[in-house]
Amino acid sequence: MKRNHSKRKKSNLRFIILCTAPALLAYIVFMIVPTINVFRMSLFKWSGFSANKQFVGLDNFKILLDDQNFIRAFQNTVLLLVVVTSVTIVLALLLAAIMSTSRAKGKNLYRFIIFIPNILSVVVIAAIFSAIYDQEHGLLNGLLNLLHLSSWKHMWLGDQKIIIFSVAAAMVWQSVGYYMVMYTSSIANVPDSLYESAALDGATQSKQFFSITLPLIWQNIRSSLTFYIISSINLSFVLIKAMTGGGPDGASEVLLSYMYKQAYTNSSYGYGMAIGVVIFLFSFLLSLIVNQVTKRETLQY
Repeated sequence: MKRNHSKRKKSNLRFIILCTAPALLAYIVFMIVPTINVFRMSLFKWSGFSANKQFVGLDNFKILLDDQNFIRAFQNTVLLLVVVTSVTIVLALLLAAIMSTSRAKGKNLYRFIIFIPNILSVVVIAAIFSAIYDQEHGLLNGLLNLLHLSSWKHMWLGDQKIIIFSVAAAMVWQSVGYYMVMYTSSIANVPDSLYESAALDGATQSKQFFSITLPLIWQNIRSSLTFYIISSINLSFVLIKAMTGGGPDGASEVLLSYMYKQAYTNSSYGYGMAIGVVIFLFSFLLSLIVNQVTKRETLQY
């Protein structure tokens, strides 16, 4: 019996290894090895196209500290993460609460309409907002004219002071529907009996939301918050690349777009990889901080 049990365990182990090996191999080849290579190449001065590589140690990272363009790209990235994440998560929660408590007809249609931007290509979204922000024929300036608010008109993608906020609006519009659907699903799992008991005790809907709904779906919010912060770094790169190209005069540059420009446009591949290392460490550290700050006692229902 023991021998048969041992054979069965070995057979199960071989089956598990056989099933997981392809995925593990792909992860190592396409994730672990490139990540290690980024760290390695950040220690070299290399154009990316020649065979000559000069080992410079940490010199690339020392240059970063005095690079004003890198500092501005870092500031823009942090600003986008704070503004876009805060607005998206709060707006998604608000819409999810409204959709969950409202008894109006057509809720599914509203959910679908709000979710549509998430299924559009980011390049398409960039084109839509570029048209909206057009100074002469754009919808936004045209609407301001119609409302007799011509003094509010701007070059939305040409003003260095507001361009990053124009990009932030596009990012919020693209993402809010996805998280609304996610939170709506989480709220639907909260037992109705809790709301009924709270209503009998005289709790308003807003009180029920903050005392019942929010604590019970907090783990979902934590997970989505971490995921969205990291994905926003990638999303900002694509939108910036398609909408502004980092202009005007680098005012809308973010970390990934600046890394791409250094590595593949300015032929400073080693320097670009040093920026990539900073992005990796920044993302990892930010995830740890968010998880620690949002840690709460798990509630059961």
